[in-house]
Amino acid sequence: MSYQQTVFANNQFYHVFNRGVEKRTTFIDKRDYSRFTDSLNYYRARDQHVRFSFRGRMEVDDKNTFSGPLFAEVVSYCLMPNHFHLLLKQVNDNGITMFLSKLSNSYTKYFNTRYKRVGPLFQGSFKAVRIESDEQLIHVSRYIHLNPLIDYLTKDLRKYTYSSYLEYLGIKKGFCHKNYIMDGFSSPEAYEKFVLDQEDYGRSIKLLERAIHEEMA
Repeated sequence: MSYQQTVFANNQFYHVFNRGVEKRTTFIDKRDYSRFTDSLNYYRARDQHVRFSFRGRMEVDDKNTFSGPLFAEVVSYCLMPNHFHLLLKQVNDNGITMFLSKLSNSYTKYFNTRYKRVGPLFQGSFKAVRIESDEQLIHVSRYIHLNPLIDYLTKDLRKYTYSSYLEYLGIKKGFCHKNYIMDGFSSPEAYEKFVLDQEDYGRSIKLLERAIHEEMA
């Protein structure tokens, strides 16, 4: 896999990720995770002329499905203490780039204000890998959802609330376009079995990812 600058194309899927500058923690408590998730929901819509900080939380929650055009569709996501993973489908020209720019800038301003710091929060520009097949799409979704288990943040993925996993299992509502993944499974239980049966696979991929990050540092 290559992590060089990606040229994004409409109707294509991408695994997008980034980590905190100097590997610093980017999500410290529940409020931080909630803020990023709400911003992820809000800024995927293209015609948002008001910054998220000036909108009411209930107003955002009520717009889980936007009627207007989107920058990108969020297929799945996972937030970790010092990095994030997103599985996105670009639906408009420059959509992913614009989406990630607005999302990162908004969250960085929030974080810097709350914790009285200055400067960039995330490490340079985000990294992205184009998904090349339906099989890869499903495996990347599994890998994203396995992250908290792989990194030993939890022993039970159902108890980790900072990802789209519970949305996929039908336990909570959300804004992800799950159909791209769930159309390949007979039920949420079948998807859960698929994810958990591959824990060892996910752990081996995580080791590979860490080696790649070290080379990039």
